[in-house]
Amino acid sequence: MLRQPHISRLTAFVEKIRTTTGQTKVPYFDPLDGGIEAECLFLLEAPGSRAVHSGFISRNNPDESAKNWFELNREVGIPREQTISWNIVPWYIGSGQKIRPASKKDIQDGLPYLYRLIALLPRLRIVALVGGKAQSISDLLLQRYPAMGIFKLPHPSPLFVNHAPRNRERLKSQLIQVRDALNSRRFRS
Repeated sequence: MLRQPHISRLTAFVEKIRTTTGQTKVPYFDPLDGGIEAECLFLLEAPGSRAVHSGFISRNNPDESAKNWFELNREVGIPREQTISWNIVPWYIGSGQKIRPASKKDIQDGLPYLYRLIALLPRLRIVALVGGKAQSISDLLLQRYPAMGIFKLPHPSPLFVNHAPRNRERLKSQLIQVRDALNSRRFRS
């Protein structure tokens, strides 16, 4: 599936990152998502060990954050073909046992790859910054892409979602705003 037309350029992009940076733990984009046809980019912090193990940034990964993300997107009715997921730090920054938080340098090192990714997505209209680290670049994105819809959402980790009953509903409510923006055609590519 990595060579299908909607995803092949993104597969080549990941492979180029691996060869030019020496970072071998850069997961592929999920071919079940929209690929280059995506109108919404869900931008998270960094791939976890499960993403590295599966080889994909995917809401189908076997972890609780991915499960929460899959369920919430399904509940609010955002078609995955309209979306793509990526990380502000595209490579794994953990020890194999545990991921460490992304540093300012990690984020700075990842930014050029984010800008290259955005250039590969001609229909992109919305970037949803998922979690605090991704949200730290919101001003940069607004300056660089003033016509883009920028949304800030909490991370779907079990630590957040299960911490308080309102948290899941808060995240769901913000995903509904993203869905409504996708449906309204409010933002342009």
